[in-house]
Amino acid sequence: MLIVLGEEHKEHLSFLSDVNAEVVREFCKIAVEFLRKGVNPKVYQSATQKLGVSAETVRHGIEGLMYLMTESAKLMVSELDFKDSVMVLGFSDELNDEMLRLYLEHRKEIRAILSEMSMDLPHYHNLEWRLDVHLASRSLRRQTDPSVVMRLQTKDSGESDFQVLEADPANLLHMANVLEAALGEMKTAHCRRILRNIKT
Repeated sequence: MLIVLGEEHKEHLSFLSDVNAEVVREFCKIAVEFLRKGVNPKVYQSATQKLGVSAETVRHGIEGLMYLMTESAKLMVSELDFKDSVMVLGFSDELNDEMLRLYLEHRKEIRAILSEMSMDLPHYHNLEWRLDVHLASRSLRRQTDPSVVMRLQTKDSGESDFQVLEADPANLLHMANVLEAALGEMKTAHCRRILRNIKT
């Protein structure tokens, strides 16, 4: 899968074609460090003084590299696809090879950082259910009042949580229809595109 870079990202990364491979290597290390610990403006200042360019240019270059590396790691882009993705930037073969080497070197670490940053939401673990039917009472001898009692178990960060739900067949049917509609929505192209960008 190719990484599609917008014009703004291409513009930010175009600065790297004017510097040598050593600077790109250093920028990649800074980008991974920023993912780990957050942005440090002092780094921009020292790079600005060494390269003789504006702090804004350095910041855009590092952020462009950060975006390229995180998106590639998130989508587990293959070597060939990564090369094809950066080819549109017009870098030299030496620079393309250096960026590929740095991507492969840091891919697992970036994925680990992204997985730590992702939200861990409660998820389904188990469901037990029972059908209760109230057949008669003192005032109504012939009545049928069915209800379904469910015990839903969810897990969140290894901890289990239980919810007990009770619903009549009409509401249960309505819930099933709404959930089926949601599953149908998950199969649309728009939803798949969003999920692809969310997955780590």
